[in-house]
Amino acid sequence: MNPEKTRVYMTGACDGIEKLREMLGNHEELELLGWSEHVAGAAAALAGGHLQVVLHATRSSSLPANELVAIRELTRAPIILVASGEASDLLEDALEADVADVLLLPQLTENVVFAIKKATHAGRRLAAAVGRNGKIVTVFSPKGGTGKTVVATNLATALAKFEGRRTLLLDLDLQFGDAAIMLGLEPDKTIFDLVVAPGELDSEKLAGYTVTHASGLDVLPAPLRPEDAELVTEAKLGRLLEVARASYDTIVVDTSPFFHGPMLATLDRTDELLLLASLDVPTLKNVRLSMHTLDLLSFPHNRVRVVLNRATDKVGLKQREVEGALEQKISHELPLDRAVPLAVNRGTPVVMADGGCDFTRALRELAHSLVPHETAKKADKKAVVQVAAA
Repeated sequence: MNPEKTRVYMTGACDGIEKLREMLGNHEELELLGWSEHVAGAAAALAGGHLQVVLHATRSSSLPANELVAIRELTRAPIILVASGEASDLLEDALEADVADVLLLPQLTENVVFAIKKATHAGRRLAAAVGRNGKIVTVFSPKGGTGKTVVATNLATALAKFEGRRTLLLDLDLQFGDAAIMLGLEPDKTIFDLVVAPGELDSEKLAGYTVTHASGLDVLPAPLRPEDAELVTEAKLGRLLEVARASYDTIVVDTSPFFHGPMLATLDRTDELLLLASLDVPTLKNVRLSMHTLDLLSFPHNRVRVVLNRATDKVGLKQREVEGALEQKISHELPLDRAVPLAVNRGTPVVMADGGCDFTRALRELAHSLVPHETAKKADKKAVVQVAAA
C-alpha cells in the first residue's frame, strides 16, 4: 500500500511562486490541494482541518503579520513562509513568529520537500504535546494468548466504573479484535466505519461510532472483517487519537502483537505502555525483544510498565527470575484466577462479575495507579462519603 501523501495548500504571491506550485503539484510525495492569492479566498480550505502544511508566499521583506494571523485563525497546520530575493528582516522576524520555516526562492525541489516534511513532523509533535487532556494507555504483548484483551477490557471497565474516568476502549487489533465480544457487545459500527465516513473527524462524530457498555465505558470496536484493517491508516489513526484525547480522560488501546504501522502511530502518542509478560520462556523471550525494539524507537523507559499476567508459583518460574531475564522490575502482578475464563465466556468483565476475586483486586490496583494523583484523591473521598452515607 502506498504511503499517504502530505497534504499542502498554498496562499499568497511572490516571484517564482508559479514554478513552485507546478513543482509541488507534480511531486509524488505531496498532494497540492489548491491555492489562493488571498487568504480570505482560502478560508473554506484552510478551515477544513485536513491540511498538514500551509505555504504562504509574500513579496514583503518583513513579516506579513496580519496575513499569518488570518491563516492561524483558520488552521493549526504548520506555516512555511515563501519569499523571493533579499529578506533578512523576514528571517529575523520569523524566529519570533508562529512560523515553521522560511524558504527563499529559487530552491531545489528536494529542499522544499524536506522543509515540508520537517514542518509536518513538528506539527504532529505539537499536536500530541499541546492541549492534551486524555491519557493514552496502550496494552501490548508481543505474543498472542497472553491475556492482553482481557487485561485491556477489564482495565478500561475499572477506570470507567470504579475510578470515575470518562474512558474509551479502542480496539486496534484490527484484523482479529475481540474486545467487543469480551464485553458482551454486538456493535453496529466499528473503527472501519468511522475512518471511511465522509467529513472531518471531531468529538461529536466519534461519539456516533462508539458503543457504550453497562459500566459507562465507551468502546470503538475493531473492524468486523480482516480485509478492512488496511483502511485504518496511520494518518487517520493519529487524528482519531487526537480527537479522543479531547473527549476522554483515559483512552485504553488494545493492540495486535506486532510493531506495525498502527502500533507505531499509537506509540508516538502513548503516555503509559503496559507490556504484558507471562510465566513461559517463549513469551519472556519476545518481551525482551520488544524492549529492545522500544529502545531502538527511543520510546521513554519511564513510560513502560511490565505487567506479569497469570502469575502463579506452580510453573517453575518466579518473579525474580523473570526480572532477571528481562533486566527490568515487574510493576504489577495479575494472578492466575479461574474467575477470569468464567467471566470471558459469559461476556462480562471479571471486575464486574466477581468483585472479590484476586484478579479483580489486582486489576483495580493497576487501574487506580494510572489515575492522576489529585483525581485519585477525589475518587477516594467520594468512595468514603458513599460508604458513610450507606
